[in-house]
Amino acid sequence: MSRAEEFASRWGLIVATLGMAVGTGNIWRFPRIAASNGGGSFLVAWVVFLFLWSVPLMIVEFSFGKKSRKGAIGAFVHMAGRKYAWMGGFVALCASAIMFYYSVVTGWCFRFLAAALTGGLSGEGESQALWSSFAGTPKSLVTHFLALGIGVAVVWFGVRGIERVAKVLIPTLALMVLILAVRAVTLPGAEKGLAFLFTPDWQALASPTIWLEALTQNAWDTGAGWGLILTYAIYMRAREDVSLNAFLIGFGNNSMSLLAGIMVLCTVFAINPSAQADIVGAGNEGLTFIWMPQLFAAMPGGGIFMVLFFAALSFAALTSLIAMLELATRVLIDMGLERRPALLWVAAAGLVCGMPSALSMSFFKNQDWVWGVGLMLSGLFFAIAAGRFGLDRLRTEVVNGEGCDLPIGRWWVTMIAIVVPVEAVTLIVWWLWAARGWDPDGWLHPLHAGNVGTVLFQIAIALVVLLLLNRFLGSRSGSSAEEVSA
Repeated sequence: MSRAEEFASRWGLIVATLGMAVGTGNIWRFPRIAASNGGGSFLVAWVVFLFLWSVPLMIVEFSFGKKSRKGAIGAFVHMAGRKYAWMGGFVALCASAIMFYYSVVTGWCFRFLAAALTGGLSGEGESQALWSSFAGTPKSLVTHFLALGIGVAVVWFGVRGIERVAKVLIPTLALMVLILAVRAVTLPGAEKGLAFLFTPDWQALASPTIWLEALTQNAWDTGAGWGLILTYAIYMRAREDVSLNAFLIGFGNNSMSLLAGIMVLCTVFAINPSAQADIVGAGNEGLTFIWMPQLFAAMPGGGIFMVLFFAALSFAALTSLIAMLELATRVLIDMGLERRPALLWVAAAGLVCGMPSALSMSFFKNQDWVWGVGLMLSGLFFAIAAGRFGLDRLRTEVVNGEGCDLPIGRWWVTMIAIVVPVEAVTLIVWWLWAARGWDPDGWLHPLHAGNVGTVLFQIAIALVVLLLLNRFLGSRSGSSAEEVSA
């Protein structure tokens, strides 16, 4: 790999990977889930799972990318062997399926940023009216296309293009979120929000739900197990550290989530404490696009902070979308395509496959539900593939190998061999069990929008197709580590 296909510096790798990790899940999902699960109690469990899920899997992904220099499918072939190509295929498919509707989300952010800039969210009920007239309508197609177009323009120039954009967007995003958090804590009554977020109820931690929600949030907002970190790790320099980078990304990502939580909850408690119950039950989209503009509109100077909020949200969404586009593009590059034709194929698939989510909120929520569960399976597949390569071997040869700044002990082997698989299976079973109650009369119906049947049906089809294509995927995506060493 030429130097032009590497990140120019550790800083470039860190900001690009942070851009991948910091997305809408940090800014719109974390505050809502924290508020729904007791604030401080949830925070304790959330920090625990940073070390029990996110960082161990990030180390696996960094190791796979650095060792194989291949995308998701090629890395699984290289590390685990050709008969595991289908697992890498599922990781790539899951992230790509999320990309199809994530470009729609990015478009929503752009539209509300434009409305904030033009004063279109300052009046009573304007945010609700805009959301109702925009989301799930043909108007969303325009912003969906725009978001994909901007993302493709960045990925077109390869890793150096991604690095240059990340060096601008991520520090700017961090500054905007910090300004919003500082403003929130200076509002009269904000101390109630801080107390709620940082005062744990230790007895509440006896509830399994808090722990499972905290694990889910870590899986969503750090990007661990998605294959995105693996993709960026392809371009890390030979003497770049694996474990220290994983810890830096984990702490940096969760710091952004924490700032977002401070920003939202302090604003809620200061401006309209009675809205807390409504916001908790509003869902991710309702919190972000309906309630937050109303809160900012009631704040002195709120128009400026509303613009900062939607600009930060747009930057976070765009940098994550860029990583998803690069993941899918890299898989096609490994199969023999040049970067730009590969990217155009990915863009065409994104345009077409994202249209149903742009036009139908029911379809959007279905895809979000199905592939959210799929991410747990992706994390499990990474643990299995690492075990096939040999966890002690991976730790000594790659994690603690060339460029290591932070040696990792055998605790990590236990995490990947036992803890992560148990967590993944537990989450999958828990979410499917909970979904039985969402659609009690037709919980196994494969064509219902949000139930057990739709997850089993869609993921089963994906797995069957990938298993049938395993030989093709394995032969086109590279050689295994044993074949290379031979």
